[in-house]
Parts: sequence; C-alpha cells; structure tokens
Amino acid sequence: MREPMIKIENVSLKFNVDRNRANTLKEYVVRFLKRDLKYEEFWALRGISFEVEQGDVIGIIGHNGAGKSTLLKVISGIMKPTKGSVKLGGNIVPMLELGSGFDFELSGRENIYLNGAILGYSEEFLKSKYEEIVEFSELGTFIESPIRTYSSGMLARLAFSIACVVEPEILIVDEILSVGDADFQEKSRNKMMELMTGGTTVFFVSHDMDQIKEMCNKVVWIEHGVMQEIGTTEDVCKHYTRIK
Repeated sequence: MREPMIKIENVSLKFNVDRNRANTLKEYVVRFLKRDLKYEEFWALRGISFEVEQGDVIGIIGHNGAGKSTLLKVISGIMKPTKGSVKLGGNIVPMLELGSGFDFELSGRENIYLNGAILGYSEEFLKSKYEEIVEFSELGTFIESPIRTYSSGMLARLAFSIACVVEPEILIVDEILSVGDADFQEKSRNKMMELMTGGTTVFFVSHDMDQIKEMCNKVVWIEHGVMQEIGTTEDVCKHYTRIK
C-alpha cells in the first residue's frame, strides 16, 4: 500500500496570550520579577488529522481567523505543533509570507540563489534554472536591483517564479495568486495547473471560492482551529457556502 504524501495526525497548536496591561517596560519587568504575569491559553489548532495523496490539490477554507494560515505554517515546518505530528513524503516549498527568505539589501539575482539555497537546491541546479526564473518573473533589468526597491507585485512575481520553476514535490500557497497584475495572476494560475497535472501536491488557501473550485480536487474546511470537514471540492464548498 502506497504511503500518503502528507500525513497529519492529531495536530494541535497552543499560544500563551499575554493578558497583562503593563503600560511601560518597567512595569512589565516588575510584574515579571514578582511572577505576577498572567497568560491565557489560546488553541489556534485542535486535533486536526487527515492524509493527502501525491498529486492532490487541497484547498483550505474557513472564515478570517479560522486557523488556515497557521495550519499551513505547521505543515511547512515554520511552526511546531504543541501536540501531534506532520509527516512529509517529499521536498516542500512554502509560499506563505511575501519576501520571507529574501534579503532586501541584495538584488533579485542574488536572492534567487539565496532563496533557492534555503529551499535546498544546489548552486549548479539554480544556475541551470536562472534564465527560466528571470523570464517567468518578467522582471527584466530589475533583477539586478535591490529588492527593497521592488513593489509587492514584483516581490510576488520573484517568489512565485523561484518556487514554481524549481518544481517542488509539495507546494504551499497562501493567497499568492491574488497578488500582482491580472496578466501575471493568469500566468501563475496556468503554471499552477501545469504543476498539478505533473504530480505536484499543492495546499492552497484562498478566499476566492471560484479559484478553489477551479484548482482543487479536495477541500479542508476549518473554523476556530477545528476541522469541520474534508472531502471533494464540490461537497465541502456547498456545505461551507450554505452556512457562510
């Protein structure tokens, strides 16, 4: 029996939220020394379990604050769950926070090699893909400029181009397709569809239900950190829309 590409078992994540109303740093330090600090437990995720097969495109839906982005961060290894485990069967590329893994003082060209190295790719491999990345990003001569001079759309194009041209086995996408101009959004959508048909496993968060229905074959619905349902895109979106 083939192992799932991703296996999420009883994942829960707890934060201790500071409920003190210290007006100054001094007041906070005094309370800390007196052990008078008060915290409240907040469970961002509770007991989430499901499996994903290779080539699945999983939409993550839920209202604002439901825990969608937190779940993606746990899957990608950015956050460690308080309880439970995440098992991965392939290399993973997270596109979660725009510009994460970039050095804003370096040029776009330098950041291709920096970001690619962080993702685990060799310099030789990145050199072989460099022209393809630049061409897809449509940054032209701006590739030699420091990325602190880039607009949010330019950053999105660079991040998406690096992630998709290197063809990851698992791709994590959080609203990236809503950034940039309409032409690049369409180009990104087409590239995503190409990756999906090529066997890449994708997690995709979007508030655009039309995008979810177009691109995903399964959907996970979570609210208040608890999984409500997992199933076919048609069924889960129908139930979600009904109570939205």
